[in-house]
Amino acid sequence: MPRTPRQPRAKATVNAIVEAGFLSLSEHGVQGTTTRHIADLAGVSVGSLYEYFANKEEVFEAMHHHMVAEVVAMVEPMTPALVKMEIRDLIKELLFGFRDLLEKNHGRYLRYMSYAAYFAPRNHMEPIQRLLMNLLLQYVIHNPRLARLGNLPAMGYIMINGGVFTVLRYLSEPNPTIGFEELVKGLGDMVAHFVEGELRKEG
Repeated sequence: MPRTPRQPRAKATVNAIVEAGFLSLSEHGVQGTTTRHIADLAGVSVGSLYEYFANKEEVFEAMHHHMVAEVVAMVEPMTPALVKMEIRDLIKELLFGFRDLLEKNHGRYLRYMSYAAYFAPRNHMEPIQRLLMNLLLQYVIHNPRLARLGNLPAMGYIMINGGVFTVLRYLSEPNPTIGFEELVKGLGDMVAHFVEGELRKEG
């Protein structure tokens, strides 16, 4: 039965295996990735890998948790500044940060996200959705007039998921027809126009 790493050396080995999982997924895809590939890239024996992971699916699960932790580590420190911004500036800051995270380390996280639907849990986006919904709540607290918007949770869910998947699709395209700055501006304008229109209706 795989064991939980407790010593620094064991934790370093597990981290190396998880990082190697991202590399192997980029090189070989989901079906082509094997525990042998991952172990070789991590610089450990297959036996060492099996000390901590029963199979490649468990490595994929650890990669998922790592990716979520990276997104949380990006968003949480930004939140105090984001909630004080105008809506368009908030969206721009957040989406540029998201893009930079996905593209770092030669785009390994972006490639991971493109494969995640095949092996990640069905609710694999839930922690990120929860994080962004909390950001929305904090934004409303700092901007009380937004509490007048009808059906805010549903609209927030739609906008958050729509924005995330639009960025993922854009970054996955080899030759996008518009620039990223244009995309972000369009998303910001769409949200701002919706909010301003709804507030006018509410009077």
